[in-house]
Amino acid sequence: MTDMVALARDVATRAHEGQTDKVGRPYIEHPAAVASRLTTVDEQVVGWLHDVVEDTDITLAELRSMGFTEEQVLAVDAVTKRRGEPLTDSIARVMADPLAPRVKRADVSHNADPYRLARVSDEATRARLRGKYERTAGLLGTTLADILTEFGVRP
Repeated sequence: MTDMVALARDVATRAHEGQTDKVGRPYIEHPAAVASRLTTVDEQVVGWLHDVVEDTDITLAELRSMGFTEEQVLAVDAVTKRRGEPLTDSIARVMADPLAPRVKRADVSHNADPYRLARVSDEATRARLRGKYERTAGLLGTTLADILTEFGVRP
């Protein structure tokens, strides 16, 4: 693990401390899973940080001041969904950044992992989330099945 990846891991771990996901698991397990599916240092940094601006008090300016590169910060910004923003606008921003599409696909691959989704107790919520991930995949120019395959997730 490089120093930048370790720094991103530490920032994400502190930022998401005490947060849980939809099934009550520590939220940090999600960025850890996303980062583990990525290969380059820049991708892994963004994988760890992909939800910190969206879901915590950390800002893009703070990420810059911590020493993350402009490319990394711009990719974090690209994957950060704005409150009330249509999915089409969010994914258009992802697609305009050189790093963000692969990170977003890794994010979707973890969110849509059938094993993970099966732990959501409410069938209506599972169906809504599956539909969202299928729409997201289409906007990313691919299919959900192809995203799962890309990251070695069994459909």
